Amino acid sequence: MIASLRPLSVLCLASLLCACAGQKTASDLGDLPGKPQASVEQLLQQAQKGDAEDANLLRLSAADLALGQGNLAQTQQILDMLKLEELPPAQQIFASTLSAELAIARHKPKAALDALQHPSFARLGELPVQQQVRSQLARANALQADEQLLAATRERVFIAPLLKEQAAQQNHEAIWTLVASLPGNQLETAPGAGDDLSGWLELGRLARSNATPAQQVAEIADWQAKHPQHPAARQLPQPLVQLQELAARPLTRVALLLPQQGQLASVAQALRDGFLAAHYQSNSPMHISVHDSSNLTDLDGFYRQAQADGVQLVVGPLEKPLVNQLNSRAQLPIATLALNYSESAGEGPAQLFQFGLAAEDEARAVAERAWKDGMRRAVALVPSGAWGDRVLSAFRADWQARGGSLIAAEHVDQPVRLAQQIADLLKLRDSEARAKHLRDTLGSEVEAQPARRQDVDFVFLAATPAQARQIKPTLAFQYAGDLPVYATSHLYSGSNDPAQDLDLDGIRFCETPWLLGTPDPLRDQVIGQWPAAAGSLGRLYAMGADAYRLAPRLGQLQTVPSSQLDGLSGSLQLAPGQRISRSLPWAEYRGGQLYRLEASSR
Repeated sequence: MIASLRPLSVLCLASLLCACAGQKTASDLGDLPGKPQASVEQLLQQAQKGDAEDANLLRLSAADLALGQGNLAQTQQILDMLKLEELPPAQQIFASTLSAELAIARHKPKAALDALQHPSFARLGELPVQQQVRSQLARANALQADEQLLAATRERVFIAPLLKEQAAQQNHEAIWTLVASLPGNQLETAPGAGDDLSGWLELGRLARSNATPAQQVAEIADWQAKHPQHPAARQLPQPLVQLQELAARPLTRVALLLPQQGQLASVAQALRDGFLAAHYQSNSPMHISVHDSSNLTDLDGFYRQAQADGVQLVVGPLEKPLVNQLNSRAQLPIATLALNYSESAGEGPAQLFQFGLAAEDEARAVAERAWKDGMRRAVALVPSGAWGDRVLSAFRADWQARGGSLIAAEHVDQPVRLAQQIADLLKLRDSEARAKHLRDTLGSEVEAQPARRQDVDFVFLAATPAQARQIKPTLAFQYAGDLPVYATSHLYSGSNDPAQDLDLDGIRFCETPWLLGTPDPLRDQVIGQWPAAAGSLGRLYAMGADAYRLAPRLGQLQTVPSSQLDGLSGSLQLAPGQRISRSLPWAEYRGGQLYRLEASSR
């Protein structure tokens, strides 16, 4: 409290108390604090002079003001002065809402949700609309921070009719941001969804479809005609307005730049076939010219000719040296979707987008899934060499950013060392040493079974199918058969052999929708024409098809970062550095068979 602050007069105190009790409620609920024209220090000073009821109102107003000023520590100190159970219900709700807002500001969504479970909220509907909205918005924000996106969407849809003007507009766009972020399976009509929520989810499915922007706009217009009273029909979310603008400027000429000779020719062929198959299925009038990058020495000359030909987008190259060259330019004359990632971590030109099947994406996907499944402490097994180092680095960075611990890691090299490496990873030798010490101390034999370390929740695994079939049984041999294993897609060959895959039982891994058999007419058509696309090459066909589907949407992804495309190589979104990131579905081996897992709800 400021030492030089003069005591307020009796008249001023009365005015303050009147302002603090600015919202009258039913007599048994108690009053809600108002918005007095005073500082936090003044309010706290006067709280010391009033009776208990007036003091509580003043302190609640002071806590509210401190939180609004971003002073989180002071807000907590003031809330700690209050005895929640001694407050009337209206003030309990107000105080609990403040506690929730404070917890959200401190990035503690679960604590916020706990605060909003106070029994007093059973009477929230009896309070003024302003307080109802505030408490429910706090719940929506807490649910969103806790990654319960569908529940957060439902909460915002529920309170939408209570909002006006700017608050209503902000909530409208926030609903769409949530809908656009939902996993594809949650866009299906949710149990208990009301008409408005069902409409939002249906609109989300249309916006996430693999149709061309022009087809999407037509489908959305049909939806609007069928649901004229829906809030989103009366006012389309801004990203869908931008989609209409994109559809009005269609992509008409694309240059596909891929190697037709050399080591990457077979990879490029699968990408090209997937790209062109998606084009033919779309019935789009887009013109595609195919160019050989195998011996390309003059990128500037290629772009000059492409400009002269009226090309609006270059898809490719695939070769990393060429992508590195493009990334080093200040700008490019034509927008480009490279089919690989540059080695530079720096920002490339604004016209360059990068898309590939990066193992680092899968390492981050493992970190995300394991965290949502409640895991917190990991050990890792990755191959020796640069590839394994990159995968481990990506996993470690994402895992530790979430708050997880990477306790130990081993680089798998020769199978003959595998048992020793896993024993070292799980500290089995420490267990054996303790048993030997006990035998030596007692001077007699003691039955003791080796035990793995107990400070590990799961194993992060990046391995080939052959390596994985050795690693999982070795874990069981080393008394760690109960330890969950989360893996990248590299352990899956694209086909299921139950006799061999028994050794993979219990492993969870991320994989492309293509290889997990997600129904799609294009996938069926491609496999019918090129049977090899049913195996591991399918990942490349899927990437080629997704490159085609991404082409007309790059502007939308750039303008609206929350936009997603549910592709055949994953759910695609624009990440920092204009790199396309992939979120992948999950599967698990059980009894040698492959079972697709539901998306984690947390």
